[in-house]
Amino acid sequence: MVLSTEVSSKGSLPIQIEPMRVRDLDAVLAIERTSFPTPWSRYAYLSELLENDRAYYIVARTSDRKVAGYTGMWLILDEGHITTIAVHPLYRGRGVGRQLLEAAEAIARERGALRITLEVRVSNIIAQSLYEKTGYVNVGIRPGYYRDNNEDAIIMWKELYIE
Repeated sequence: MVLSTEVSSKGSLPIQIEPMRVRDLDAVLAIERTSFPTPWSRYAYLSELLENDRAYYIVARTSDRKVAGYTGMWLILDEGHITTIAVHPLYRGRGVGRQLLEAAEAIARERGALRITLEVRVSNIIAQSLYEKTGYVNVGIRPGYYRDNNEDAIIMWKELYIE
């Protein structure tokens, strides 16, 4: 995977998108713990990075090389599935999440995906807003999807038009 491009849009934090490496896991896990009630373990990330040939994980770095956020995706046949996305609290609201989504979508397109999906908590209005602004559409509910509190998930899809 060839990444490492400077990404910035008007009003956004300038970041560099790079493949996630094992050496990034301390920073990723710190963000994970502040972002989710049931964070993934180091082992889960190691398994994704080292054993899952359908997994693509990227990080967003600030100009001083700090991990500002990350996302992961599985590519299966012609579909991408966002497995996780999080932004460090210090960098939220500065376009990092959108830039990570756009980078993941670009990877999916490069590899022939025609659509991409994700699940989001029904209570996570901020994330839902981001996804809707970037073209994701609510297509249904997964009842009791989140095991920590049995909260439902909204299923969202986006068509990836190959240019």
